Amino acid sequence: MSFDPGVWLAAILTLCIFSFLYKDNPFYKFAEHLSVGVSAGYYLVVLIRQTLIPAFVNPLMAGYWHVVPELPRSFGIFLLIFPVFMGILLFARFSRKWAYVARYPIAMIWGIGSGVVIPLVLQNHVIRQLQATMVPITVQSWADIGNLFIAVGVLTGLVYFFFSKEHKGLFGGTAKVGIWILMIGFGSTFGFTVMARVSLLIGRIIFLMKDWLGIIG
Repeated sequence: MSFDPGVWLAAILTLCIFSFLYKDNPFYKFAEHLSVGVSAGYYLVVLIRQTLIPAFVNPLMAGYWHVVPELPRSFGIFLLIFPVFMGILLFARFSRKWAYVARYPIAMIWGIGSGVVIPLVLQNHVIRQLQATMVPITVQSWADIGNLFIAVGVLTGLVYFFFSKEHKGLFGGTAKVGIWILMIGFGSTFGFTVMARVSLLIGRIIFLMKDWLGIIG
């Protein structure tokens, strides 16, 4: 059995989380709240040291206010101070009187975030899917068979979601193939998720039996 206090602490917290398998209890709640609190504190320090200090404090202390050298100095100061000011406004949520002020930075976060994320999502989940269905299909290798399967899966899946025409005859058969393709995709995704969770469980069990109890070598 290990005599390392860190190993004991990790083992006890692991057992506290596993205790939820029996029922909700104070031990599980303690470990859950501790995990959330430690994570919040850790990421707060990371944001301060990797974002606030390099992007605001250091340039401000060094007098490097020309964020964009081609623009006037006053505009550079604005670009340096304005994000911090909007971040401070987020704390207005703690006041009932001034809570509405936090809507402005929240709106900026959602707007800028959407502008950054939406093109990436379209590129990864729409454009690349379209590109995968436009490759030349010549059944001469296993890769070509895979390309053919991708094209058939995309087309039949789209047919299944076409509800302006009743799913009968050839159209209905194509839609049935599409729903089989969808179920295979959902099943493989779910199986991959379960496999990842089982891998985490196996890692925790090995930690408890090897690093903590020393039962296995």
